[in-house]
Amino acid sequence: MKLNSLLISRDAASLDCLATVLAKLDIETAVAASCAGAVELLAKRQYSAVVMDFDEPGAARAAQMIRLVGSERPPLVVALVPALGPVSGAFQSGIKFVLYKPLKERDVTQSLWDAKQFMRRDRRRAARDEVKALVQLQVAGTTLPAWLRDLSEQGLALQAAEPLSQAKSVPLRFVLPGTAQTVNAIGEVIWADESGRAGLFFSRLTPSSQKYLRDWFARRHAKRKDAVRVLLPLRKSRRSRALVS
Repeated sequence: MKLNSLLISRDAASLDCLATVLAKLDIETAVAASCAGAVELLAKRQYSAVVMDFDEPGAARAAQMIRLVGSERPPLVVALVPALGPVSGAFQSGIKFVLYKPLKERDVTQSLWDAKQFMRRDRRRAARDEVKALVQLQVAGTTLPAWLRDLSEQGLALQAAEPLSQAKSVPLRFVLPGTAQTVNAIGEVIWADESGRAGLFFSRLTPSSQKYLRDWFARRHAKRKDAVRVLLPLRKSRRSRALVS
């Protein structure tokens, strides 16, 4: 499979330089106009690398989300930072490859050639997780993105960039993988840890969401009955039961 990259920047000069170098390295490119848009794209498609401009709003959180993507082939993240500006945000986000703006084609070529070797080394043959999707949570009046990791008709498990240990009932929505159907629900947090992982039980689902889930699982079971993990039914005396296989 050919290597590909997602560029997150609105800096025309940087995008032109990156596109030129990546084309020479035979790496396909796509461009996202915002960090939020990039995270949505990553929920739908696998990328070999993500080049992120840290001058973009929300770059640090987006970098955390990319690291939590949970794919068998996580993308290599490259940060764009001002030559005279701070780089701590990039390194705190776990990014090891940094390009300094304004970009110089010769330097970028050498750095991305090195990065390409990491992309090749990290490529694996395993298929992508079939239940991965972006979940939008409403926590304390703000939208918190998370990755869907496990799903049943009763609830889901997810990985967020921040812990949900203080949350109880959380409005959420996500698009069912492989469809254009949006599930809207209220999730009751039944377990959460400090790394941002959590399990939520659907305490309320819209009628259309119930139908979407039921039909989606029926199609999955028809293809491969043992493919889905389920959430054990909750008992009133044991509200803390977690998602299990």
